[in-house]
This record gives sequence, C-alpha cells and structure tokens, in this order.
Amino acid sequence: MDRKTQMGLKMLPVMLAACWSVSSVAAGGSQAVDKAALDTQIKQLEQLHQQYQSELEKLQQTRLGYEQSLEAADEESLSSLKAMMERVSIFGFFRAKYDHDDQEPVGSGANNKHFYMDLEGKMKVSEDWNANFQIETRKGYTVSQSWRKGDNGSSDQDGTLQRIWVEGRPGGVGVTLGTKWWGYGFQAVPFGHAADGIQLDYDIVPEWNAKAFWLRPRQGDLVTMPNSSDISIVGANLTGSLTDDLQTSLTFATNDNYNDDQKMDRMGAFELQYKLTDDILLRGAFAMTNADHHNTSQEYRIDYKDTDLAQVGSYGIYLRYIDFRRYGDYSHDDEWGSLPSDARGGILGVKYVLFKNVVWETFYSVQERDRAGSFEPGAYRHLFRTQIDFHF
Repeated sequence: MDRKTQMGLKMLPVMLAACWSVSSVAAGGSQAVDKAALDTQIKQLEQLHQQYQSELEKLQQTRLGYEQSLEAADEESLSSLKAMMERVSIFGFFRAKYDHDDQEPVGSGANNKHFYMDLEGKMKVSEDWNANFQIETRKGYTVSQSWRKGDNGSSDQDGTLQRIWVEGRPGGVGVTLGTKWWGYGFQAVPFGHAADGIQLDYDIVPEWNAKAFWLRPRQGDLVTMPNSSDISIVGANLTGSLTDDLQTSLTFATNDNYNDDQKMDRMGAFELQYKLTDDILLRGAFAMTNADHHNTSQEYRIDYKDTDLAQVGSYGIYLRYIDFRRYGDYSHDDEWGSLPSDARGGILGVKYVLFKNVVWETFYSVQERDRAGSFEPGAYRHLFRTQIDFHF
C-alpha cells in the first residue's frame, strides 16, 4: 500500500463526519446531530482501520517471506544446474576434406575424400577423476573407397563409442586407464595410435614429467609394426624443459616379437622443440628400433606463427621434412595417410582462421615411396589436401 492510500484511510473518519454534518445542514437543520452516535461510528471505523492495517502488515510479511524463499530456491536450482553442467563437457570438431592423391599403392587414392566428425566428452567423477569418451564418424563422399567394401577399414569409425577411458591424479600421480588414442613426443613419432592401456605419470620436478605405460594396439597392422594386435608394448617417457625456450622428450619401449613377425622388440626416440623467436618454432624427432633393416624414423618441422581459433585472420605456415623407414618406429601418427611409413619427402602447408572457431588448412606434399623396394622402388607420391574444421 502506498503512502497516499494510507493517508486516505486515516482521513476517512473525519471525512465521514464532515459529510454527516453537511447532510444535516442541507436538510435545513431541522434535526439535531446525534453526536454520541457519530462518535460511536467513528470509533468503529477506526477499529476497522486498525484491523485492516494489522492484516495488511501480516500479508506484507508473508509476501516478503515467500519472495525470500523463492529467491533461495532459484539460487539453489541455479547452483545445482551449474554444478551439473560443470560435471559434463562436450567438444570436438566437424571436418570437410578434399584430397587429390595418387592411386594406390603410391598414394591413398580417393580414401580420404570425406566428411568427418570428432566428438569427445569429459564427465567429472570427483575432484580427482574424470571419465572420457570419443566418437569418430567418417562419411566418404566418393564410391571408390576401399573401406566401403564390407567393413574393411571402416568398422572402427561408424559413430559408436570407440574410445572410453578414465583419468585422474590421486595423490599427485597421474593415472590413465582404458581405450584411447595415445601419442608420445611432440610429434607422435615414437607412437601415435589407438590402443588399450594404462599409463602412470608423475611430475618429478616443475616442468619435468615422467610416464610409464603399457599398451596393446587396437589394430592388427599398424603404420609400421605388422601383426601388432598380438603384442604388448611396455615403455617410459620423460619430457621437460632444458631452458625457457628448449624442451626435450625421450621415449624408450620394448615389445613382444613372435617369430620376428613384429620385426623389432625395442625402440627409442629423442626429440627437441625450440622456440627460436616469438613467431618461429622448430621441432625435430629421431626414432630407432632394433629391426634388421630400415630401422630409423625422423621428422623435422618449422612453424611460422600459428592460428588462434578466437582470432579471425590469424594464420600459420609450416614446412615439414619426413624420413620414415619401414620399421623405424612402433607406429607414428600417419595423419590420415599423409605421413606413411617407408616414405621420404616434404610438406608445405598453411592454416587460416576464416571465422571464429573455423580454420582452413591446405598443404602440398611430394614423397618418395617404397624405399624398402616391396612394390615399386623410387615411386613418387604427389598429395594435395585442403580441409575446413568447425570446432565446438
């Protein structure tokens, strides 16, 4: 009730008395005003007004309590909703890719003309643990793709939950357990592949991390190691900073080698990463196995600038040199067939942010294939690739 209304109610008895008097005078004054009756009526009106004020105050208190309860309930609901949202995060990207490649066995033919989506999720279990999943879906838009024939090559990318794992850091020790894509080193030259496994890691000192891992590859014929689904890989990695601008990564691992089917049972890798200037990053990786022949792999890369997904117009230019011998590593990341084993050559590429969270990448590569001489020694591959990624 506003102040004007309250003043009006307080003046009501006086106004009624005045009206009574005016009515009496208008009647010619023939009748005397019953002052006692008028006083009684005024007192009754005052009592009604006091009762009204008391009930009004009660209603106002009830309304205030209701509003406070509603605000508290809203805050509790918002806090609960926020906590639930913080427990689950979804992210990934959609890609449209076009390849112009030589035909097999020198190149990949039409196998990498496709639409692709990577969908990943992280679910908070507690302050120390998270559960994760990854879904890959690849849809080729040409009919001449080898993996379209039956399930050959595509059964692991049909939109199901291919990779599931947990990760945590109880007591300062990192634990990763499950099926996921594992990569070691700055460029995943020693190993970059999907596998079942477990990894423990620990920060020995600031900026130095040690890992111990056991892996069983998910595919039977990796980029480098044949018949790998029958073996287990046990190894360790040490990564850290030598100076503010120079980092190193060391990897050593052993594996089973049944009847020499895997061609090796030991592998070691050494890598360096050096920030030459604010815009120039240099990387180099060298890996070696104890295979009898073709037992080294190396990659060197120069990056000028880099993309920032939030900054439209940002860009990066890179130049890569690869020399992956047939049995030079366990299974380096082949990046959709652009980095095959048993190949030597160069890649020149550029990346550019077209819109926020949308990056376009194009590169051209010339590679000498079949250095081991299994099908056509000295054959050259010419690969042109362009793709657009929409990150979410």
